[in-house]
Amino acid sequence: MIDLRTLREDPDRLRASQRARGADDSVVETLLDLDERRRSALSSFESLRAEQKTMGKSVSKASGEEKTALLNRAKDLAAQVKAMEAEAEKLAAELDAVLQTVPNIVEESAPHGGEDDYVVLEEVGEKRVFDFEPKDHLELGELLGAIDMERGAKVSGSRFFFLKGVGARLQLGLLNMAMQQAIGAGFTPMITPVLVKPEAMQGTGFHVAHDKEIYRLPEDDLYLVGTSEVPLAAYHADEILDAAALPLRYAGWSSCFRREAGSYGKDTRGIIRVHQFDKVEMFSYCRPEDAHEEHLRLLAWEKEMLAKIEVPYRVIDTAAGDLGTSAARKFDCEAWIPTQGRYRELTSTSNCTDFQARRLAVRFRDSGGKPRHAATLNGTLATTRWIVAILENHQQADGSVVVPEALRPYVGLEVLEPAK
Repeated sequence: MIDLRTLREDPDRLRASQRARGADDSVVETLLDLDERRRSALSSFESLRAEQKTMGKSVSKASGEEKTALLNRAKDLAAQVKAMEAEAEKLAAELDAVLQTVPNIVEESAPHGGEDDYVVLEEVGEKRVFDFEPKDHLELGELLGAIDMERGAKVSGSRFFFLKGVGARLQLGLLNMAMQQAIGAGFTPMITPVLVKPEAMQGTGFHVAHDKEIYRLPEDDLYLVGTSEVPLAAYHADEILDAAALPLRYAGWSSCFRREAGSYGKDTRGIIRVHQFDKVEMFSYCRPEDAHEEHLRLLAWEKEMLAKIEVPYRVIDTAAGDLGTSAARKFDCEAWIPTQGRYRELTSTSNCTDFQARRLAVRFRDSGGKPRHAATLNGTLATTRWIVAILENHQQADGSVVVPEALRPYVGLEVLEPAK
């Protein structure tokens, strides 16, 4: 959540952030009013309680009518203390409820606007010119015996699939290559839980009561994660980290689950937008003052991985209105998909500043020994969707697919041949 001290000292910063997101900036006045009333009630409570303690000492020394009067006053004070404490707690709960709905403050240099107002930062690689009619990834996947959507739907419903044979080998090779790169860069590999408590979801920035993308198991009050960012963000919840060990970097491998509730009719063909996929996710805890540079490092590692699969891509600076709740800035890398004639997202990296750490109480001690909230960042290193870009960009006229050179040791093949 946002820092109340920052809000009091510079409310215009949150106002500007809300406007950049296309959100209502009147929430700033609501927060300031609730915060002032809460602090006033808390101050009154503490004053009354101090008087109550003093009164207790006076009663023990008094006698007769004076003691009776003091006892009556003490009774009134007890009622006032109880009422003011209840008022302070009520206002604190109201303030927290509003704070939970307010997204992170956007970096000033992030583009304003919505989904279509991104800024292209760079384009990398040449788009291939085919001397034959290219097939889309699903047709290729079926020819190769790599993707089976029909049986996925039979077993689990629409937007589920089987990866089999070279398809399974391709995904395992891709994710293993990603994990090896992460390990080489100093990340600790993690196999994370895919079911988490509501506190982990909310702490990461998801609104479990209203987010239609999330699968929930109501009998257990657990949630299926859409990214290993969630368990990795909650991994150090309620802890004080060793400042000397920062940054702490983890690479999480997990299956991910998304209901895709708002995407009916979109990308229904193939494995671009599905309910279940696998992903290797980078996650970093660092000092807030180091977060901007750490964000650029995560982007550089994503670009390193994309270079290994030899596909043309572009990097975009996501507009404020298209950022998630926790992100202050986000860069996406989008690969060129030949049969669609457009770029599609393969990676995303977000700087969440200290927003998630405040919700999850993740801190470290500064040089003076004072606890401070850490910054958290995340970034995709490989997902199932990458198979789409690999198949389409490296296909040959006979339906075979050349495996990118860097990926060959992990897949064990140089060329994926059509199934007999």
